[in-house]
Amino acid sequence: SIGVGMKTALFLSLIVGAFALNNGLARKPQMGWNSWNHFHCGVNETLIQDTIKTLANNPRLRQAGYNFVNVDDCWAGFRDSQGFVHADPSTFPSGMKALADFAHSHALYFGLYSDAGYKTCAGRPGSLGFETNDAASYAMWNIDYLKYDNCNNDNTAPEVRYPVMREALNHTGRRIFYSMCEWGVDNPATWAPTVGNSWRTTGDISDNWDSMISRADQNDVWYKYAGPGGWNDPDMLEVGNGGMSDTEYRTHFSLWCLMKAPLLIGCDITKMSSVTLDILTAPEVIAVNQDSLGVQGNKKVSVGGNEVWSGPLSGNAFVVALVNRNTNSQTITAKWTDIGLPNRSFVVRDLWARRDLGTFSNSFQSSVAGHGTVLVKLTPA
Repeated sequence: SIGVGMKTALFLSLIVGAFALNNGLARKPQMGWNSWNHFHCGVNETLIQDTIKTLANNPRLRQAGYNFVNVDDCWAGFRDSQGFVHADPSTFPSGMKALADFAHSHALYFGLYSDAGYKTCAGRPGSLGFETNDAASYAMWNIDYLKYDNCNNDNTAPEVRYPVMREALNHTGRRIFYSMCEWGVDNPATWAPTVGNSWRTTGDISDNWDSMISRADQNDVWYKYAGPGGWNDPDMLEVGNGGMSDTEYRTHFSLWCLMKAPLLIGCDITKMSSVTLDILTAPEVIAVNQDSLGVQGNKKVSVGGNEVWSGPLSGNAFVVALVNRNTNSQTITAKWTDIGLPNRSFVVRDLWARRDLGTFSNSFQSSVAGHGTVLVKLTPA
């Protein structure tokens, strides 16, 4: 029989899905690569081409499901006298359609960035007042994804500005994934499901433990609002950028997968280490993120820096994360009653090690390294 927790999760999934933006996209959280976290404004045509080739030719990244290559801020150069935006000719001389076509020729999707303000965060041309023109350009260039930021705006509410671009994108007739980046300032989870395919719930992430874990906390507040078609976004991945330990990066990736967050790689994949590749392509961890039930897991217990997060998965299964916010090793226990599970036996599988740990009744306990996470799947025995 289905437990109370699963019934509630199914109900939430159905309710959220009923109000999600109906463009047929984002049935699962998006996966891909974005330029900002590592390169910031240091982007150019050659770098993006090299990234496309690396992603296309790395069988582990492709098999894992990463299929978007998204250029963040600093690609736009100027707006012409007719009000149409053009790529910076010094860094993208072939233009953005050529890059989109290059990505498509490698069986990948291609995304761009703009801003619901007069200028982007880096001072490039924004889309406020030019939404129809810019959406038409994106469609003409065969763009598949738009990240839409919130800098340099006219002080009107995001609830006013962001639907304008939604309508402009829809009017083109091209299905373009709409990733809203208004930093969570107006609680977008409460209104964005009818506007975008994902919405930022936080400010920008930085490549350190405190920033990462605080983004997880902020995103967790809105877990009930995510579902197929629209996802909470605690910002892009920092895995591989060097500011955290491998243990901390595994916690970062574990929580993003449990929270059904977008998985957008933010490091230089042309030079990443084997450990970074192992983290970013962990198949059973990613399977949690891409699970067909589409219910965001959330924090259930937090005592003295020891936390238990969990959420339902398809097949009457559950994911459980034992998260240690302390710097020293801790023993953490997940009690079925604390996380809404029936008092029955479950087969517990370690998703990072990809091995079964045994059958457990009523609780599961494990030692967890400082700033580490033990991520397990519970399947009815």
